[in-house]
Amino acid sequence: MPIEVKRLCHTYLAGTAGEKAALKDIELNIEKGEFFGIIGHTGSGKSTLLQHMGGIMPPEAGTVIVDGYDFADKKQRIEGRKKVGLVFQYPEYQLFEETVYRDIAFGPKNMGLNEQEVDEHVRFGAKFAGVDESLFEASPLDLSGGQKRRIAIAGVMAMKPEVLVLDEPMAGLDPAGCREILANIAEYHRSTGSTVVLVTHDMDVAAENAERLIVMRRGKIALDGAPEEIFTHAAELREMGLGIPGAAALAEELRARGAAVPQGIYTPHDLAAALLARKEGGAC
Repeated sequence: MPIEVKRLCHTYLAGTAGEKAALKDIELNIEKGEFFGIIGHTGSGKSTLLQHMGGIMPPEAGTVIVDGYDFADKKQRIEGRKKVGLVFQYPEYQLFEETVYRDIAFGPKNMGLNEQEVDEHVRFGAKFAGVDESLFEASPLDLSGGQKRRIAIAGVMAMKPEVLVLDEPMAGLDPAGCREILANIAEYHRSTGSTVVLVTHDMDVAAENAERLIVMRRGKIALDGAPEEIFTHAAELREMGLGIPGAAALAEELRARGAAVPQGIYTPHDLAAALLARKEGGAC
């Protein structure tokens, strides 16, 4: 099993007036090859959980095991991190080399690849993230936020990770860029059998991509299940300050107006199929 989390706790500023429990006894297993989504309000613990999965934070209490590596042990955490590609929420924190090429190449070089292999990996990552090769000699720090986001993703994908951990990877991208990156992540997942963990605030993205979702609330897992299960809890999600996918909201409104639209609809494809079925069945 790629990721096992057992009784994981994390507290920021412990012992001070600003003490905050970010994670409280998290229990979670993520299967090999699963496309796993995490949603929750700001401050719910999503990013802290991802940083533990990526080996950035060692567990202060509890256990995080990734592909058999126990991240409580420093040596195992260093080795286990080689299996994980982590895209942070803020890409500027991941960029530090003098040129775009060298930044994307940093991970592959640390994998011990030769020069030709590094170059192949760099070009793979750049193509994946939509980074034009004309930018290879530019300083990443001089580029726009959207370009930085793409370079950060390129640097992670250049390592061709077995476990891909993404914290709001589409932030700073225009709608076309978001669709492109999501499509490439989905294709990478399908073609490699990699495990993908995606944090997003976009309920439509979560609904249309994740095979399983958890909802974080105040450092705990409030809900865990397939998207069709999670989005039946519309009132509870709204009470947490979250929404539901646009298709689910429209289906809910249609039912409120008397239309015989079935429960469990949460994607545009599902809604279109339900409305076509009604039309073919002669419903008005």
